Order: sequence, then C-alpha cells, then structure tokens
Amino acid sequence: MAEIVSKYCKEVRELGFRLEELIAESLGLERDHIRKVLGEQGQHMAINYYPACPEPELTYGLPGHTDPNAITILLQDLQVAGLQVLKDGKWLAIKPHPDAFVINIGDQLQVPFFLWSNHITALSNGRYRSVWHRAVVNADKPRMSIASFLCPADDALISPPKELTEDGTGAIYRDFSYAEYYKKFWSRNLDQEHCLELFKN
Repeated sequence: MAEIVSKYCKEVRELGFRLEELIAESLGLERDHIRKVLGEQGQHMAINYYPACPEPELTYGLPGHTDPNAITILLQDLQVAGLQVLKDGKWLAIKPHPDAFVINIGDQLQVPFFLWSNHITALSNGRYRSVWHRAVVNADKPRMSIASFLCPADDALISPPKELTEDGTGAIYRDFSYAEYYKKFWSRNLDQEHCLELFKN
C-alpha cells in the first residue's frame, strides 16, 4: 500500500507541474515562469471522509471557500457526488467522472483549468478567474475524496509578471509572500470574503 500511495503522490505532483507550465504558456510567459516564482513547492494530501447524514441540509462537509495554495488535484468518489461550485450565485453539483481529476486552481494562481469560472487572480493579475467550491454530505451514503495540494514555498513572492502589467493597468494586488497569505487565510473563517481582497492595491 505504501508503494502505491508513494507512486500516486509522485504522479500527481508531476501532473501539477505540467499544469503550471501550460498555464504559464497560456499567459504568454516562459513555460517555467510559474514554477520559478513559486519556488520549491510543498505537497500536501487530504483524504476526506464524509459520513452519511440524515439531515444533510443542516450541515456542510466543507463550507464554501477557495484554496490558499497553487493547485489542488481532486480525485472524487465515483459513487456519490458531493462537490459543488458557485456559478452565477447558484451552487452547482459537479458529477464525478471515471478516470478524471477535478483541477482546482488556488488563490496564488486562480486560473480555471476546468469548465467554470468566477474569481480574480493574483499571479495572472486578473486575467483569469476561478471558483468558490464546497463539499456537501449525502443523506444515505458516505463519501470519500482525495485532494492533493501543491503549495508555494513560504518565501515565494506572489506578484504578477511585468508582461501582464505592461498595458498600463498596473497590478491589482500588492506583492506578498505565500507565508503571509497563508497566515491571513487561516486567521479568517473559510466562507468570509475572498482573502485576496486584503491584498488589493
């Protein structure tokens, strides 16, 4: 089992790095730009278990929030849906798909690599948008999910590259370190206003 988990972690980490390279290219940046900015990225994994709840409307598995990291790679339970995203003021259920991950861009990038979009970016200076998401429980069945997080180095300076501010718009957010952001993020309730609002210029 340990070998399987170790291999999974390595493969998911490489997938995250490939996604960062593709995102950088989509912004017209050098392929390795995001990886250079984020430094030696840490990797965390959370195995979430949501037991069945006879009154699911009275609780959340996880309230609405954004992720403070760079990229989250989520493996959903194929038998029970539970992930929801906020679009146009409504929470929409995301149906699990076999052999597929949900890629959730964290606050350091906030660039959607899936089918929905809704909030503003730090590293991309507002050029891309991502979403608030939450987990709900099921009345009849338990659910599991496995989330893998790529996190910038604590001293990584999150700042839009000059190529994205040359049009005269200026930076939307002031520069900040990941450690500073992470501390502020967890000093608030998850479902408060977006933490990036605290870093606006």
